Amino acid sequence: MTQFTDAPIFDADQHMYETPDALTKYLPDKYKSAVSFVQVGHQTRISILGKIRDYIPNPTFDKVAAPGAWEAFFAAENHEGKTLTQMARERVMESIPAFRAPEPRIAALDNQSVQEALIYPTLANLVEHSASEDPELCSAMIHALNRWMLETWGFTHENRLFMTPVINLGLLDEGMRELEYVLENGAKAILIKPAPVRNWKEWRSPSLPEFDPFWREVEAAGLPVVLHASQPPLDDYINKWEPPNSQVFTEMSAFRWIALGHREITDMITALITHGTFTRFPKLRVASIENGSAWLHPLFHDYEDFYKKMPQAFPEHPIDVFRRNIWVSPFWEGSVADVVETVGWDRVMFGSDFPHPEGLQEPTGYWRYAEGMDEKRTYDFMGDNARRFLGLPVRNPAEFAAV
Repeated sequence: MTQFTDAPIFDADQHMYETPDALTKYLPDKYKSAVSFVQVGHQTRISILGKIRDYIPNPTFDKVAAPGAWEAFFAAENHEGKTLTQMARERVMESIPAFRAPEPRIAALDNQSVQEALIYPTLANLVEHSASEDPELCSAMIHALNRWMLETWGFTHENRLFMTPVINLGLLDEGMRELEYVLENGAKAILIKPAPVRNWKEWRSPSLPEFDPFWREVEAAGLPVVLHASQPPLDDYINKWEPPNSQVFTEMSAFRWIALGHREITDMITALITHGTFTRFPKLRVASIENGSAWLHPLFHDYEDFYKKMPQAFPEHPIDVFRRNIWVSPFWEGSVADVVETVGWDRVMFGSDFPHPEGLQEPTGYWRYAEGMDEKRTYDFMGDNARRFLGLPVRNPAEFAAV
């Protein structure tokens, strides 16, 4: 079958590169000393709570690895055995305006033949992990980042760019205030880290009934929630097996890659299901972005198995709940079929991860990896399912003709 390639693209996974003041410009004075950029040799690093956090090697993003610089690695075509650091050094570039601001990004979308995109922050990858021991600081940094995002990008731009402000629920009252703030300022989606949250006493699942006031407001607002891959919450466990020389993502060992797997997303979704959030709030719409899809078949097997063994422990059949409430964007190099065979055609979304080096050089580069979809399914995967997730009109002409 010849692959149809003319469907209008909604890219469900694009990113911004923040400027250095994104975390500090609106940070209250009492927290200023907790967050700073420091020079370590010839490199700039970010320090949070007095510790160098090098998960993101260059948090200023003045120079970055070019979009698609790691494509050979993630496409399993790294025949020369290069490390991610080597690949990045071979394709370093200065940040360009399209990485930093909305108007240039719109021009980039036009050049890429992309109609709309969800845009995620990049620095948020390390904030909640690094500031978790001080929940008040964590909340303050999240709010500072969201204020910067609103000022620089807006939460929506030309009804084509949909930015995702971050919500942290470590301190529920602060999370509720942040939700009110982003809704008042036009957010069309929010970003939540797939991980337990920490208050002053302990770590907690954000799916427990104590967090129902938050989920009630999210459901009432019809606000989609994105669970995007972030700095893994399992570092302490992994470090018992293999203490790292560095936190830098590009220097993770083979053991670390394999052991980390997809635990954070499967645990988060399983908590939302088994702790009853989706049963209490059945209209919630939640998407897994940049977490891949290979975990779906094993997870569905476990759901089926444990439901047969202990149905009394589940508020509803977990697979039914998953199919009702969850959308999934597989890796661009992954398998659309993973999602289709488990969750269904109406729940799979395309994401390029542009302009990150682990993404595609441009979204249309996906056609190299396409598995072969008919015209309707191409419309669904490449854009209309994401539009449905956000509550936007679809673009398949056959669907308007049927209305």
